[in-house]
Amino acid sequence: MGEEERKALRMIIMINGAFGVGKTSTAAKLQEKIPNSMLFDPEEVGYMLRRMLTDEIKNEHEKTDNFQDLDLWRVLVVQAAQAIKFKYQRTLIVPMTIYNKDYFHYIYEGFKELDNQTYHFCLTASEEVIFERLKKRGEVEGNWCFQQTKRCLDAFQDACFEPYIWTDTIEVSE
Repeated sequence: MGEEERKALRMIIMINGAFGVGKTSTAAKLQEKIPNSMLFDPEEVGYMLRRMLTDEIKNEHEKTDNFQDLDLWRVLVVQAAQAIKFKYQRTLIVPMTIYNKDYFHYIYEGFKELDNQTYHFCLTASEEVIFERLKKRGEVEGNWCFQQTKRCLDAFQDACFEPYIWTDTIEVSE
C-alpha cells in the first residue's frame, strides 16, 4: 500500500453507545482490520482531569460524578485527537459513551474540523442484554455503569445519534 492509499484511509471513527453495549470490543476488532489505525479513548482524558481537578478548583456546574461535565474534558478530547492525528497520521477509532447532545455535537464537530472523514455509529442493545454484558465483564450490579443504562438508552433515541447498530443478536466480528 502506497503513501497516498494510506492517507486515504485516515479518518476518525466514533463508536458510541451505553456502557456494556460492545464499544471497546468493536473498536479493538476494527483496529485489527483497519491498517494504520489506533484507539483513542476519551475516558483517559477524563481520568486525568478527575485526578487533577479538585472540587475547590471546579466550576459549580462541573461538580458532578461525570467527568464529561468538565468543560476542559471536551476541549482536551478534541485537542488531543488533533495532536495525535497530526503527529502519528493514523485513523483514530474512538469508543465513547457520550449521550449529552451538546457534548456530542461539540466533539463530533471538533473531529469533523480535524478530518472531514469523521464517522459516528451508535451501538444499541436492550437493557437486559446490556446488564448481562456488564455482569459478564465484572461490573457490580447497581454500580455507576448500571445506573447510566436507562439514561443512555433514552438519550440515544434522539436522531442526532444515528446511525444505529443493534447489537443484541450479532457478534462483534459481524
